[in-house]
Parts: sequence; C-alpha cells; structure tokens
Amino acid sequence: METKLRALEREDLPHIHQLDNERATMAFWFEEPYESLDELTSLYDKHIHDERERRFVLDADHRFAGILELVSIDYIHRTTEIQIIIDNSFRGQGLAMIAMQKGLDYAFNTLNMYKVYLYVDVDNVKGLHVYKKLGFVEEGRLRKHFFTNGKYHDSYIMGIFRNEIIAQP
Repeated sequence: METKLRALEREDLPHIHQLDNERATMAFWFEEPYESLDELTSLYDKHIHDERERRFVLDADHRFAGILELVSIDYIHRTTEIQIIIDNSFRGQGLAMIAMQKGLDYAFNTLNMYKVYLYVDVDNVKGLHVYKKLGFVEEGRLRKHFFTNGKYHDSYIMGIFRNEIIAQP
C-alpha cells in the first residue's frame, strides 16, 4: 500500500468532521466529540497560516486514512507536540507506525525540532505500543489530567529526540 503524508486541504474537512464526532476516537484525544462542519471550516480558515502547527492527511492508495498534526511548534525551544488519528477502516494495518515515522521525519528534518512529545491515555494500549516501538520515552504521568467519557483519566507525557528513533520505515 502506498502511503504518504500530504498537507490538509479544505476538501478533507468532511473526513475530519466525521473523525471529530466519533466518541471513541475523540476520547483518545481527550476531547468532546462535538463539532459542526461550519465550525471546523472556520477553524481551518483561522489556522491555515499559523506557523505553530502543521496538519497532514495520511493518504493510503489515494484514500483518506487519517490525520497527523504537529501543534504547539516552538521555534525557540525547538519542540512540538505530535497527534494522530487513524480512520476506523484503516486501523490494524500498521499505518499509525508509518504515519508517525513520517511525522517525526518532518519534525526533525524539515522543521529542525529538537524534541517531539505527545500525551497518551495510560489505558491506550495500542497507542503506547506504537510510541514505545518508535522510541518514545515516558517522561511523566499526569494524574487525572483529562476528563472524557464521564471520568478523569491519567495520561503519560512521552518524548523523543532525533537520535532515539528506533523503528525505521
């Protein structure tokens, strides 16, 4: 399967809208599964020129397979947070690993970031497996830090430096 990251375009917004309204998916992002397409379009227009973020579509054989985002890009400290969602119909195919590798490559080799970090629910077994396999290191546990699905969840903050990447494409 040919996979690539490409810039998020306006025509991708209906796919993002669908993901953003799936309760199980958004629970992993610690967000409420509620967003109108108009609101999403407005956010897209507002952030299109924001240099502190990059939003990518994971394209698998010319089909929308998910999104990967680099947010809170800090050009002074050279850090950024990475986030990923794989569409339900593409899960279990190893695409999260491929997308994360491509996202890390972009962060380190295009943006010249020093460190990439993420937040992950301590109960997100699949996510933790991917992140650890890539070389992310648990840097701390945030106790009852995020509220989703009616309760508070602990989260790990994990980080990686360029020389710590383990898995290769």
